[in-house]
Amino acid sequence: MTEAPRSQFLSLHVLETLVAVLPVRDENGSPKSLVYGGVERHMITSQARRRAERVHARNRANAGVGALAGRSTGLRTREWALITAKSLEDDHGWGREEAVATARAVIEAVGLKFGDPAKKTVAHLTKVLLFAPSDTGTRIAAHIDEHAQELRDWRDGYIRIQEETRKKTARKGGRKTVPDTESVQEGAEGAAEASPPPLPKRHRDAVLSAIAPRDAIDIALYGRFLAEIADSPNVDGAVQSSHAFTVQQAEQVDDFYAAADDAKLHRKRNALDFLDSADDAGAGMTGYQSLISGTFYRHAVLDRTQLYANLRAAGMAEEEAARTVVDAEKEFVNAFVEAFPEAKKNSTASTGSLPALVLAFEGERPYNYAAAFQLPVDESPVSAGGEGPAGPAAVRRLLEHHAFVSARRPDLKSARVLTYDPRIDAVLREFEVASSTCVKPVAAIEELTR
Repeated sequence: MTEAPRSQFLSLHVLETLVAVLPVRDENGSPKSLVYGGVERHMITSQARRRAERVHARNRANAGVGALAGRSTGLRTREWALITAKSLEDDHGWGREEAVATARAVIEAVGLKFGDPAKKTVAHLTKVLLFAPSDTGTRIAAHIDEHAQELRDWRDGYIRIQEETRKKTARKGGRKTVPDTESVQEGAEGAAEASPPPLPKRHRDAVLSAIAPRDAIDIALYGRFLAEIADSPNVDGAVQSSHAFTVQQAEQVDDFYAAADDAKLHRKRNALDFLDSADDAGAGMTGYQSLISGTFYRHAVLDRTQLYANLRAAGMAEEEAARTVVDAEKEFVNAFVEAFPEAKKNSTASTGSLPALVLAFEGERPYNYAAAFQLPVDESPVSAGGEGPAGPAAVRRLLEHHAFVSARRPDLKSARVLTYDPRIDAVLREFEVASSTCVKPVAAIEELTR
Protein backbone atom coordinates (compact mmCIF):
# COMPACT_ATOMS: atom_id res chain seq x y z
CA MET A 1 0.00 0.00 0.00
CA THR A 2 1.37 3.41 -0.98
CA GLU A 3 1.84 5.77 1.96
CA ALA A 4 -0.04 9.07 1.72
CA PRO A 5 2.11 12.12 0.99
CA ARG A 6 3.28 14.06 3.99
CA SER A 7 1.55 17.35 4.83
CA GLN A 8 3.40 20.65 4.85
CA PHE A 9 3.31 21.20 8.62
CA LEU A 10 4.24 18.98 11.54
CA SER A 11 2.69 20.28 14.77
CA LEU A 12 4.22 19.28 18.11
CA HIS A 13 2.68 19.78 21.54
CA VAL A 14 4.22 18.94 24.92
CA LEU A 15 3.01 18.88 28.49
CA GLU A 16 5.81 18.68 31.07
CA THR A 17 5.74 18.98 34.84
CA LEU A 18 8.66 20.83 36.43
CA VAL A 19 9.33 21.14 40.16
CA ALA A 20 11.49 23.79 41.88
CA VAL A 21 13.38 24.97 38.77
CA LEU A 22 14.43 28.28 37.22
CA PRO A 23 15.16 27.63 33.52
CA VAL A 24 14.89 31.27 32.45
CA ARG A 25 15.08 34.60 34.28
CA ASP A 26 14.36 38.28 33.63
CA GLU A 27 16.83 41.14 34.07
CA ASN A 28 16.26 41.05 37.84
CA GLY A 29 16.88 37.33 38.16
CA SER A 30 13.19 36.60 38.69
CA PRO A 31 11.10 34.00 36.83
CA LYS A 32 9.38 35.20 33.69
CA SER A 33 5.59 35.25 33.62
CA LEU A 34 2.58 36.23 31.55
CA VAL A 35 -1.10 36.85 32.24
CA TYR A 36 -3.45 34.50 30.43
CA GLY A 37 -7.06 33.68 31.22
CA GLY A 38 -7.09 36.41 33.84
CA VAL A 39 -4.35 34.85 35.98
CA GLU A 40 -0.56 34.94 36.08
CA ARG A 41 1.30 31.97 34.59
CA HIS A 42 4.96 31.04 34.70
CA MET A 43 6.64 31.28 31.29
CA ILE A 44 9.67 29.76 29.59
CA THR A 45 10.49 31.84 26.55
CA SER A 46 10.72 30.36 23.08
CA GLN A 47 14.20 31.87 22.72
CA ALA A 48 15.49 29.78 25.62
CA ARG A 49 13.84 26.67 24.24
CA ARG A 50 15.04 27.21 20.65
CA ARG A 51 18.65 27.67 21.69
CA ALA A 52 18.55 24.54 23.84
CA GLU A 53 17.08 22.56 20.93
CA ARG A 54 19.50 23.99 18.36
CA VAL A 55 22.56 23.28 20.50
CA HIS A 56 21.28 19.79 21.35
CA ALA A 57 20.92 18.89 17.66
CA ARG A 58 24.27 20.50 16.79
CA ASN A 59 26.14 18.62 19.50
CA ARG A 60 24.64 15.31 18.38
CA ALA A 61 25.56 15.97 14.75
CA ASN A 62 29.13 16.95 15.69
CA ALA A 63 29.44 13.83 17.86
CA GLY A 64 28.33 11.61 14.97
CA VAL A 65 25.02 10.73 16.64
CA GLY A 66 21.53 10.74 15.16
CA ALA A 67 20.08 11.34 11.71
CA LEU A 68 22.27 14.40 11.08
CA ALA A 69 25.54 12.76 12.13
CA GLY A 70 28.48 14.52 10.50
CA ARG A 71 26.33 17.16 8.81
CA SER A 72 27.34 20.81 8.68
CA THR A 73 25.96 22.98 11.47
CA GLY A 74 26.13 26.63 12.40
CA LEU A 75 27.68 28.73 15.15
CA ARG A 76 26.11 31.95 16.45
CA THR A 77 28.77 34.27 17.88
CA ARG A 78 30.32 37.73 17.87
CA GLU A 79 33.83 36.24 17.75
CA TRP A 80 34.28 35.50 14.04
CA ALA A 81 37.32 37.80 13.78
CA LEU A 82 38.99 36.00 16.70
CA ILE A 83 38.07 32.58 15.30
CA THR A 84 39.49 33.57 11.89
CA ALA A 85 42.64 34.91 13.54
CA LYS A 86 43.07 31.65 15.47
CA SER A 87 42.92 29.71 12.21
CA LEU A 88 45.49 32.06 10.66
CA GLU A 89 47.78 31.36 13.60
CA ASP A 90 47.30 27.62 13.93
CA ASP A 91 46.84 26.61 10.30
CA HIS A 92 48.93 29.19 8.45
CA GLY A 93 51.61 30.35 10.89
CA TRP A 94 50.60 34.01 11.22
CA GLY A 95 51.52 36.06 14.28
CA ARG A 96 48.70 36.75 16.72
CA GLU A 97 48.60 40.53 16.46
CA GLU A 98 48.74 40.62 12.66
CA ALA A 99 46.18 37.83 12.36
CA VAL A 100 43.65 39.63 14.55
CA ALA A 101 44.15 42.98 12.80
CA THR A 102 43.77 41.43 9.35
CA ALA A 103 40.75 39.29 10.22
CA ARG A 104 38.96 42.23 11.82
CA ALA A 105 39.68 44.56 8.91
CA VAL A 106 38.47 42.06 6.29
CA ILE A 107 35.26 41.20 8.14
CA GLU A 108 34.55 44.83 9.02
CA ALA A 109 35.01 45.93 5.41
CA VAL A 110 32.25 43.53 4.37
CA GLY A 111 29.78 45.51 6.48
CA LEU A 112 29.83 44.14 10.02
CA LYS A 113 30.44 46.75 12.70
CA PHE A 114 32.81 46.08 15.60
CA GLY A 115 33.07 47.35 19.15
CA ASP A 116 35.07 50.36 20.32
CA PRO A 117 38.76 49.70 19.45
CA ALA A 118 39.78 51.47 22.65
CA LYS A 119 37.98 48.83 24.75
CA LYS A 120 39.90 45.56 24.73
CA THR A 121 36.93 43.44 25.77
CA VAL A 122 34.86 44.32 22.70
CA ALA A 123 37.41 45.68 20.20
CA HIS A 124 37.40 42.50 18.10
CA LEU A 125 33.79 41.47 18.62
CA THR A 126 31.07 42.27 16.12
CA LYS A 127 28.20 44.34 17.50
CA VAL A 128 25.68 41.69 16.47
CA LEU A 129 25.67 37.93 16.76
CA LEU A 130 26.32 36.30 13.39
CA PHE A 131 24.84 32.84 12.79
CA ALA A 132 27.08 31.23 10.16
CA PRO A 133 28.41 27.76 9.30
CA SER A 134 30.91 26.54 11.87
CA ASP A 135 33.76 26.42 9.32
CA THR A 136 33.34 30.09 8.38
CA GLY A 137 36.49 31.19 10.23
CA THR A 138 38.73 28.58 8.63
CA ARG A 139 37.39 29.41 5.16
CA ILE A 140 38.03 33.14 5.58
CA ALA A 141 41.48 32.44 7.02
CA ALA A 142 42.39 30.19 4.08
CA HIS A 143 41.39 32.90 1.61
CA ILE A 144 43.35 35.57 3.50
CA ASP A 145 46.46 33.42 3.57
CA GLU A 146 46.13 32.55 -0.13
CA HIS A 147 46.12 36.26 -0.99
CA ALA A 148 48.30 37.34 1.92
CA GLN A 149 50.44 40.05 0.32
CA GLU A 150 47.57 41.76 -1.49
CA LEU A 151 45.42 41.77 1.62
CA ARG A 152 48.30 42.94 3.82
CA ASP A 153 48.77 45.98 1.58
CA TRP A 154 45.05 46.67 1.58
CA ARG A 155 44.84 46.19 5.36
CA ASP A 156 47.65 48.67 6.05
CA GLY A 157 45.89 51.36 4.04
CA TYR A 158 42.53 50.54 5.58
CA ILE A 159 43.83 50.72 9.16
CA ARG A 160 45.93 53.84 8.48
CA ILE A 161 42.95 55.84 7.24
CA GLN A 162 40.82 54.60 10.14
CA GLU A 163 43.48 55.83 12.58
CA GLU A 164 43.72 59.20 10.86
CA THR A 165 39.95 59.61 11.01
CA ARG A 166 39.90 58.73 14.72
CA LYS A 167 42.65 61.24 15.46
CA LYS A 168 40.82 64.00 13.60
CA THR A 169 37.65 63.18 15.52
CA ALA A 170 39.56 63.25 18.82
CA ARG A 171 41.08 66.66 18.00
CA LYS A 172 37.57 68.00 17.40
CA GLY A 173 36.47 66.70 20.77
CA GLY A 174 34.52 63.81 19.24
CA ARG A 175 32.03 66.19 17.61
CA LYS A 176 31.11 66.36 13.97
CA THR A 177 31.56 69.90 12.69
CA VAL A 178 29.50 71.66 10.01
CA PRO A 179 31.85 73.14 7.35
CA ASP A 180 31.46 76.74 6.28
CA THR A 181 30.50 77.49 2.65
CA GLU A 182 34.09 78.24 1.57
CA SER A 183 35.34 74.83 2.65
CA VAL A 184 32.53 72.70 1.19
CA GLN A 185 34.24 72.21 -2.17
CA GLU A 186 37.58 71.43 -0.54
CA GLY A 187 35.89 68.93 1.77
CA ALA A 188 34.16 67.24 -1.15
CA GLU A 189 37.46 66.85 -2.99
CA GLY A 190 39.09 65.26 0.06
CA ALA A 191 36.16 63.01 0.97
CA ALA A 192 37.41 60.07 -1.09
CA GLU A 193 40.81 60.27 0.58
CA ALA A 194 39.19 60.20 4.05
CA SER A 195 37.30 56.96 3.38
CA PRO A 196 39.03 53.62 3.97
CA PRO A 197 39.60 51.70 0.74
CA PRO A 198 36.84 49.16 0.01
CA LEU A 199 37.65 45.48 0.12
CA PRO A 200 38.29 44.34 -3.47
CA LYS A 201 35.27 42.52 -4.90
CA ARG A 202 36.78 39.05 -5.18
CA HIS A 203 37.83 39.12 -1.55
CA ARG A 204 34.45 40.48 -0.46
CA ASP A 205 32.72 37.72 -2.43
CA ALA A 206 34.91 35.11 -0.73
CA VAL A 207 33.92 36.38 2.74
CA LEU A 208 30.23 36.53 1.78
CA SER A 209 30.48 32.97 0.49
CA ALA A 210 32.03 31.87 3.79
CA ILE A 211 29.30 33.43 5.94
CA ALA A 212 26.46 32.33 3.63
CA PRO A 213 24.15 29.69 5.17
CA ARG A 214 25.36 27.02 2.74
CA ASP A 215 24.45 23.52 3.98
CA ALA A 216 24.28 24.33 7.72
CA ILE A 217 21.18 22.40 8.75
CA ASP A 218 20.36 24.43 11.86
CA ILE A 219 20.40 27.69 9.89
CA ALA A 220 17.92 26.16 7.45
CA LEU A 221 15.78 25.06 10.40
CA TYR A 222 15.88 28.13 12.64
CA GLY A 223 16.71 30.86 10.12
CA ARG A 224 18.79 33.98 10.52
CA PHE A 225 18.45 37.72 9.99
CA LEU A 226 21.49 39.80 9.04
CA ALA A 227 20.50 43.41 8.34
CA GLU A 228 24.08 44.73 8.39
CA ILE A 229 25.05 43.17 5.04
CA ALA A 230 22.44 43.82 2.38
CA ASP A 231 23.82 41.31 -0.12
CA SER A 232 24.14 38.45 2.38
CA PRO A 233 21.04 36.25 2.27
CA ASN A 234 18.66 36.11 5.19
CA VAL A 235 16.90 32.82 5.89
CA ASP A 236 13.26 32.45 6.89
CA GLY A 237 13.27 29.75 9.54
CA ALA A 238 11.29 26.55 9.05
CA VAL A 239 10.60 26.20 12.79
CA GLN A 240 7.97 28.15 14.71
CA SER A 241 8.10 28.04 18.52
CA SER A 242 5.72 29.33 21.18
CA HIS A 243 6.46 30.42 24.72
CA ALA A 244 5.76 27.66 27.23
CA PHE A 245 3.35 28.54 30.05
CA THR A 246 1.84 26.79 33.05
CA VAL A 247 -1.62 25.33 32.64
CA GLN A 248 -2.40 26.35 36.22
CA GLN A 249 -1.97 29.65 38.05
CA ALA A 250 1.64 30.55 38.85
CA GLU A 251 3.03 29.89 42.31
CA GLN A 252 6.52 31.10 43.10
CA VAL A 253 8.82 30.21 46.00
CA ASP A 254 11.57 32.59 47.15
CA ASP A 255 14.08 30.13 48.52
CA PHE A 256 16.44 31.46 51.17
CA TYR A 257 19.86 29.84 51.00
CA ALA A 258 22.94 29.94 53.22
CA ALA A 259 26.29 28.92 51.78
CA ALA A 260 28.95 27.62 54.14
CA ASP A 261 32.53 28.94 54.25
CA ASP A 262 34.69 25.81 54.58
CA ALA A 263 37.69 27.62 56.07
CA LYS A 264 35.56 29.38 58.69
CA LEU A 265 33.83 26.13 59.71
CA HIS A 266 37.19 24.40 60.00
CA ARG A 267 38.42 27.07 62.42
CA LYS A 268 35.17 26.84 64.39
CA ARG A 269 35.44 23.07 64.80
CA ASN A 270 39.04 23.37 65.99
CA ALA A 271 38.61 26.44 68.23
CA LEU A 272 40.18 26.16 71.69
CA ASP A 273 37.44 28.12 73.50
CA PHE A 274 33.89 29.36 72.86
CA LEU A 275 35.01 32.96 72.17
CA ASP A 276 37.11 31.87 69.21
CA SER A 277 34.20 29.71 68.08
CA ALA A 278 31.78 32.66 68.26
CA ASP A 279 34.02 34.71 65.96
CA ASP A 280 33.44 32.19 63.21
CA ALA A 281 29.69 31.83 63.67
CA GLY A 282 27.25 32.43 60.84
CA ALA A 283 27.05 31.48 57.18
CA GLY A 284 29.66 32.48 54.68
CA MET A 285 27.07 33.87 52.32
CA THR A 286 23.25 34.18 52.22
CA GLY A 287 20.69 35.12 49.63
CA TYR A 288 17.42 34.31 47.89
CA GLN A 289 16.62 32.52 44.66
CA SER A 290 13.21 32.23 43.04
CA LEU A 291 12.00 28.77 42.05
CA ILE A 292 8.93 27.78 40.05
CA SER A 293 6.84 24.63 39.70
CA GLY A 294 4.01 23.66 37.41
CA THR A 295 2.82 21.76 34.36
CA PHE A 296 3.84 23.62 31.21
CA TYR A 297 2.28 23.54 27.76
CA ARG A 298 4.55 24.30 24.82
CA HIS A 299 4.17 24.06 21.08
CA ALA A 300 6.33 24.10 17.96
CA VAL A 301 5.80 23.65 14.23
CA LEU A 302 8.05 22.42 11.44
CA ASP A 303 7.32 23.76 7.95
CA ARG A 304 8.67 21.01 5.71
CA THR A 305 8.17 23.08 2.55
CA GLN A 306 10.16 26.02 3.94
CA LEU A 307 12.94 23.71 5.11
CA TYR A 308 13.22 22.15 1.65
CA ALA A 309 13.22 25.63 0.04
CA ASN A 310 15.99 26.80 2.39
CA LEU A 311 18.17 23.80 1.56
CA ARG A 312 17.61 24.22 -2.18
CA ALA A 313 18.39 27.95 -1.95
CA ALA A 314 21.65 27.02 -0.21
CA GLY A 315 22.65 25.00 -3.29
CA MET A 316 21.62 21.49 -2.28
CA ALA A 317 20.46 19.14 -5.07
CA GLU A 318 16.80 18.07 -5.15
CA GLU A 319 17.25 14.47 -4.00
CA GLU A 320 19.72 15.37 -1.28
CA ALA A 321 17.47 18.18 -0.05
CA ALA A 322 14.50 15.81 0.14
CA ARG A 323 16.52 13.28 2.17
CA THR A 324 17.90 16.02 4.40
CA VAL A 325 14.41 17.33 5.19
CA VAL A 326 13.47 13.89 6.54
CA ASP A 327 16.68 13.62 8.59
CA ALA A 328 16.40 17.16 9.92
CA GLU A 329 12.81 16.49 10.97
CA LYS A 330 13.90 13.48 13.00
CA GLU A 331 16.52 15.53 14.84
CA PHE A 332 14.15 18.45 15.33
CA VAL A 333 11.58 16.16 16.98
CA ASN A 334 14.31 14.58 19.11
CA ALA A 335 15.54 17.99 20.26
CA PHE A 336 12.00 19.22 20.96
CA VAL A 337 11.45 16.30 23.33
CA GLU A 338 14.94 15.89 24.83
CA ALA A 339 16.51 19.36 25.04
CA PHE A 340 16.02 21.68 28.01
CA PRO A 341 17.47 25.12 28.91
CA GLU A 342 20.49 24.67 31.17
CA ALA A 343 20.03 27.57 33.60
CA LYS A 344 20.37 26.34 37.21
CA LYS A 345 20.76 22.79 35.91
CA ASN A 346 23.24 21.77 38.62
CA SER A 347 21.22 23.12 41.54
CA THR A 348 17.80 21.97 40.28
CA ALA A 349 18.51 18.97 37.99
CA SER A 350 15.99 20.49 35.59
CA THR A 351 17.54 18.97 32.47
CA GLY A 352 16.54 15.50 33.65
CA SER A 353 12.84 16.26 33.21
CA LEU A 354 10.84 14.12 30.79
CA PRO A 355 7.57 15.21 29.14
CA ALA A 356 4.30 13.94 30.55
CA LEU A 357 2.91 13.88 27.01
CA VAL A 358 4.06 14.60 23.47
CA LEU A 359 1.39 14.99 20.77
CA ALA A 360 2.48 15.12 17.12
CA PHE A 361 0.34 15.36 14.00
CA GLU A 362 0.40 16.66 10.43
CA GLY A 363 -1.75 19.28 8.77
CA GLU A 364 -1.99 21.80 5.96
CA ARG A 365 -1.49 24.66 8.45
CA PRO A 366 -0.03 25.01 11.97
CA TYR A 367 -2.27 24.26 14.95
CA ASN A 368 -1.67 25.83 18.36
CA TYR A 369 -3.73 24.39 21.24
CA ALA A 370 -2.98 27.06 23.84
CA ALA A 371 -6.70 27.85 23.95
CA ALA A 372 -7.26 24.53 25.73
CA PHE A 373 -5.67 26.10 28.82
CA GLN A 374 -7.17 29.58 28.76
CA LEU A 375 -9.15 28.54 31.83
CA PRO A 376 -6.45 27.54 34.35
CA VAL A 377 -6.56 23.98 35.63
CA ASP A 378 -8.28 23.68 39.01
CA GLU A 379 -6.14 21.23 40.99
CA SER A 380 -8.76 20.72 43.67
CA PRO A 381 -9.86 17.08 44.13
CA VAL A 382 -12.39 15.87 41.57
CA SER A 383 -14.77 15.08 44.43
CA ALA A 384 -14.75 18.78 45.34
CA GLY A 385 -15.51 19.90 41.79
CA GLY A 386 -11.89 20.33 40.68
CA GLU A 387 -9.89 18.56 37.99
CA GLY A 388 -7.32 16.90 40.19
CA PRO A 389 -3.53 17.01 39.58
CA ALA A 390 -2.54 19.37 36.77
CA GLY A 391 -0.60 16.78 34.73
CA PRO A 392 -3.40 14.25 34.05
CA ALA A 393 -6.00 17.04 33.88
CA ALA A 394 -3.99 18.89 31.23
CA VAL A 395 -3.55 15.70 29.20
CA ARG A 396 -7.31 15.13 29.17
CA ARG A 397 -7.89 18.71 28.09
CA LEU A 398 -5.31 18.53 25.31
CA LEU A 399 -6.61 15.25 23.89
CA GLU A 400 -10.22 16.40 24.08
CA HIS A 401 -9.28 19.64 22.35
CA HIS A 402 -7.47 17.72 19.60
CA ALA A 403 -10.41 15.35 19.11
CA PHE A 404 -12.81 18.28 18.83
CA VAL A 405 -10.61 20.13 16.30
CA SER A 406 -9.90 16.96 14.29
CA ALA A 407 -13.61 16.39 13.75
CA ARG A 408 -13.78 19.79 12.03
CA ARG A 409 -10.43 19.93 10.24
CA PRO A 410 -10.06 17.03 7.80
CA ASP A 411 -6.44 17.89 6.98
CA LEU A 412 -5.27 16.69 10.42
CA LYS A 413 -3.72 13.22 10.26
CA SER A 414 -1.07 10.88 11.64
CA ALA A 415 -1.67 11.90 15.27
CA ARG A 416 0.70 10.13 17.67
CA VAL A 417 1.30 10.44 21.40
CA LEU A 418 4.24 9.52 23.62
CA THR A 419 4.38 9.54 27.41
CA TYR A 420 6.99 8.81 30.06
CA ASP A 421 4.50 8.87 32.94
CA PRO A 422 2.58 5.71 33.95
CA ARG A 423 -0.37 7.76 35.22
CA ILE A 424 -0.62 9.49 31.85
CA ASP A 425 -0.38 6.13 30.10
CA ALA A 426 -3.51 5.10 31.97
CA VAL A 427 -5.24 8.29 30.79
CA LEU A 428 -4.26 7.50 27.20
CA ARG A 429 -5.80 4.03 27.45
CA GLU A 430 -9.02 5.52 28.81
CA PHE A 431 -9.09 8.08 26.02
CA GLU A 432 -8.40 5.47 23.35
CA VAL A 433 -11.45 3.48 24.42
CA ALA A 434 -13.75 6.50 24.76
CA SER A 435 -12.72 8.45 21.64
CA SER A 436 -13.37 7.77 17.97
CA THR A 437 -10.41 9.93 16.95
CA CYS A 438 -7.34 7.95 15.89
CA VAL A 439 -4.44 8.96 18.15
CA LYS A 440 -1.76 6.29 18.05
CA PRO A 441 0.34 5.75 21.22
CA VAL A 442 4.04 5.17 20.51
CA ALA A 443 6.94 4.08 22.69
CA ALA A 444 9.86 6.02 21.18
CA ILE A 445 10.62 9.53 19.94
CA GLU A 446 11.50 8.18 16.50
CA GLU A 447 7.90 6.95 16.07
CA LEU A 448 6.39 10.43 16.52
CA THR A 449 6.96 11.31 12.88
CA ARG A 450 6.78 9.36 9.65
